[in-house]
Amino acid sequence: MKKRNMLQTFLFIMTGLVTFALHTPVQADETQSTTATSETMQKIEPKKDVYVIASDSAFAPFEYQNADGEYVGIDVSLMEAISEMHGFNIRMDFRGFSAALQALESGQADGMIAGMTITDERKKTFDFSDPYFQSGIQIAVKKGNTSIKSYEDLDGKTVGAKVGTESADFLVANQEKYGYEIKYFDAADQLYDSLRVGAIDAMMDDYPVIGYAIKNGQELETPIERETGGSYGFAVKKGENPELLEMFNEGLKELKRTGQYDEIINQYISTDESAAAPAVDESTLTGLIQNNYKALLKGLWQTILLTLISFALALVVGVIFGLFSVAPIRALRTVASIYVDIIRGIPMMVLAFFIFFGLPSIVGFTIPDFIAGIITLTLNASAYIAEIVRGGINAVPTGQMEASRSLGLSYNRTMQKIILPQAFKIMIPSFVNQFVISLKDTTIISAIGVVELLQTGRIIVARTTQSTYVYLIIAVMYLILITALTKLAKVLEKKVK
Repeated sequence: MKKRNMLQTFLFIMTGLVTFALHTPVQADETQSTTATSETMQKIEPKKDVYVIASDSAFAPFEYQNADGEYVGIDVSLMEAISEMHGFNIRMDFRGFSAALQALESGQADGMIAGMTITDERKKTFDFSDPYFQSGIQIAVKKGNTSIKSYEDLDGKTVGAKVGTESADFLVANQEKYGYEIKYFDAADQLYDSLRVGAIDAMMDDYPVIGYAIKNGQELETPIERETGGSYGFAVKKGENPELLEMFNEGLKELKRTGQYDEIINQYISTDESAAAPAVDESTLTGLIQNNYKALLKGLWQTILLTLISFALALVVGVIFGLFSVAPIRALRTVASIYVDIIRGIPMMVLAFFIFFGLPSIVGFTIPDFIAGIITLTLNASAYIAEIVRGGINAVPTGQMEASRSLGLSYNRTMQKIILPQAFKIMIPSFVNQFVISLKDTTIISAIGVVELLQTGRIIVARTTQSTYVYLIIAVMYLILITALTKLAKVLEKKVK
């Protein structure tokens, strides 16, 4: 009996040991698997201290400025979460879709996330991540428009779309079939405003963006079922920054596994209207000013800074070439003539694009958008200032130059003491006029991503959809500034005379 009990005890102990031995490896495998996943993510080492990520500036709900002036959205939250997960630093560069695309292509950005649809054409230039959002495109019309209920009803009408988007590609592919005209826009605010004022009959955009606009007060309807859209992807220039692409893919998988991805999406695409409501009612003029005056003043300061710096530099360059244009040496006159003809012959926006996107590939380094804006404004204004100087000098009677030279004064001394003081008085009104023109020309610089006053307004419109009030505020700000400068110039002109 005792032997039997001892045998049972021995078998019980052995069974426990076997069970423990069999069970322990399973736990080890699970731990090893979890650790392996973590180690796999850590093995992707960043090759740069900071990665520059280009993005759109007004594409809610993917990227837009909130009421506090901070950039938020699905794309922003995804990039922040993935960079934090992998431990690499990013600098988001919000400059508009077209400008972001060119920045990536020219090497001024390491990656781009801007709700960009993955297409075969784009794959020739860029390497894409795994899709992070499945989109769709949809026709929208003004609320109350009952004449458009199908694609056939678009015959003879004008449909708008953003340049370079999936919506634009769809409209082009089906234009002959349905007989509509297409009107292209660079930014979402221009597209939506054109529909609101009746410049176009309908528009096509990504359905999350249309849904966000409707949720925030835009009077739109979507009478036609949406088209199954393409997939949004994170992009890098082909063959470059493969580790950044890999980190994004691994991070995206982890976000989906943990459920954080769904939390981010639901945060921005939601039926809860109160969740996105600002602290101040931005549907009124006073509410807009109260909630956005800091951003508007910052944009105004950028505008003034651009104008002052570029105009000061343009005065130096313009006066030099103006003096060249009246110099007795023919070679100097030729150089001045060529310079003026080239700069005045190139549209300012083309010049800005060349300096910001094209020049870096020649000089071998990136030019910041603010510096590129100053260079563009300086070159453009200097060509006109050179002509102002030439005209002012030629307005001084030639007899004064001849009389001075006959008295034995040198050409340089005559210009310095006799001709230029008189010519300067003649030039002052033209200088003031050119300064005002340079101030207005800063709006063109927004095309390369500089957030001056107009671009600030566009960003606010993208969030609030209150284009009438926002552009009215901006117009008044420009009017006050330019009127003040004009009055100041007239006082200066009187004192000089």
